[in-house]
Amino acid sequence: MTEADLTTAAQTSKAWPFEEARKLMKRFPQGKAGQDGQIRPMLFETGYGPSGLPHIGTFQEVLRTTLVRRAYEVLTGGAPTRLVAFSDDMDGLRKVPDNVPNQGLLAAHIGRPLSRIPDPFGKYESFAHHNNAMLREFLDRFGFDYEFVAASDRYNSGEFDGALKNVLKNYDAIMGVMLPTLREERRKTYSPVLPISPVTGEVLQVPVEVVDAEAGIVRFVDHGETIEHSILGGQAKLQWKVDWAMRWVDLGVDYEMYGKDLTDSGTQSGKIAQILGGKRPEGLIYELFLDENGEKISKSKGNGLTIDQWLTYGSEESLGFYLFREPKSAKQLHIGVIPRAVDEYWQFREKLADQPVEQKLGNPVWHLLRTNGDKGGAGDRLPVTYGLLLNLVGVLGANATREQVWSYLANYVAEATPEAHPEIDVLVTCALAYNRDFIAPTLQRRKPEENEAAALAALDEELAGTSDEATAEELQNIVYEIGKDPHYGFEQLRDWFKALYETLLGSAQGPRMGSFIALYGVANTRKLIAEALDAQPGKNA
Repeated sequence: MTEADLTTAAQTSKAWPFEEARKLMKRFPQGKAGQDGQIRPMLFETGYGPSGLPHIGTFQEVLRTTLVRRAYEVLTGGAPTRLVAFSDDMDGLRKVPDNVPNQGLLAAHIGRPLSRIPDPFGKYESFAHHNNAMLREFLDRFGFDYEFVAASDRYNSGEFDGALKNVLKNYDAIMGVMLPTLREERRKTYSPVLPISPVTGEVLQVPVEVVDAEAGIVRFVDHGETIEHSILGGQAKLQWKVDWAMRWVDLGVDYEMYGKDLTDSGTQSGKIAQILGGKRPEGLIYELFLDENGEKISKSKGNGLTIDQWLTYGSEESLGFYLFREPKSAKQLHIGVIPRAVDEYWQFREKLADQPVEQKLGNPVWHLLRTNGDKGGAGDRLPVTYGLLLNLVGVLGANATREQVWSYLANYVAEATPEAHPEIDVLVTCALAYNRDFIAPTLQRRKPEENEAAALAALDEELAGTSDEATAEELQNIVYEIGKDPHYGFEQLRDWFKALYETLLGSAQGPRMGSFIALYGVANTRKLIAEALDAQPGKNA
């Protein structure tokens, strides 16, 4: 398959990154030309507020934007692109985060720009510099190709001065957009420009009068005194909706996505961008994540899921896979979604090699593999699923070890070593953690019913005559035939498999039993059956 084939197929692909990229193609059918007539790179942007540490929302926005960026490159046959990760580090500190040390140090600087208050961790010149470093380390960890831009650098260096003058020149028009959206009390103090007090260094929320737009001079009351002051060179910042619009215009942003909660803000910022002589970028408005109860995730509630939590119990690829799917639909984000995401990722990855080009472009793994330039991985297959690993460690117990799991994998996987199968080794570590924290405390094997006990005894008898060399498929057929036998009274096969899961594994769901028996071993499986049959009446094993 050539790049030309990809480009042709991409023109009609229904995969959402291509649908988003075609918006840019429609806006710039001949490419993005500068004033000199030369083609300019298409600029993609993501925003980050450094009042706290990077989180899963930061990751998803950069990942999804990168997916659209790569789709655009395919559509255009390799047209140049850039991705800017922008940090709003001139924002004033509104409250002290709960998860930082030296909170008293920060409390003394409430209201001052994040880039001008001490780092409570004692490592960087400011709190924003610390969080910006964490953001860059975070993005670098996942191999994203991006350019980092800090608001403080742009404001302080004067690079935004021309844009600030433009805001002052269009002050009344911008107020005309914003005032109707505000409550009456807020209108009395609202200003598109937030001067920084020369007395206290705080970002001031005060009415502002434009004195000289070209010189950048405004008049306002600072702690009881009316003063005239320049807003240039880092002596002010813009209200964030105005700031967002200014940034779009000044940087020349062509694409930026944002959450559904910012829909109205995007509309207002788009109107302001037009006033400033630009346009709102193209972009996707994505749905927000929900917790396992279907409630909106809130930092204050602590009902979300962090990147570190996901990577403790699942793979990096599975996180990307989960975030790829249906960005316009609200999705639950909690520990319980991880195992399925892991296995579905590998199912899609295995299919990739044999799919025609149109299906490849709809395969999430195709997009994820190209995110950071890797075009390989097609047809890769894991010989063991994550679900099967979870069932294995569930039987082994909360104190199972990595070495134990690999000893069982020797029954099932060729060259069963961590070095030969690093992807499986990652999942072994994840499965041990998942089992320890979530499965082992809940497993409870029940006593089999009379017909179930008879079927288990028949299974044991069949396994007694089966060698350890039997394949998973052969073992599955044995299990299958017993379940179909009307003598044991199972109305449906799923009733038999449910009985196996609940009496042998202590779980309501489970793997293909043939695969489990092949992995766990015939002799060990017979021991599980014996324990189930020996369970005392009326008690759980």
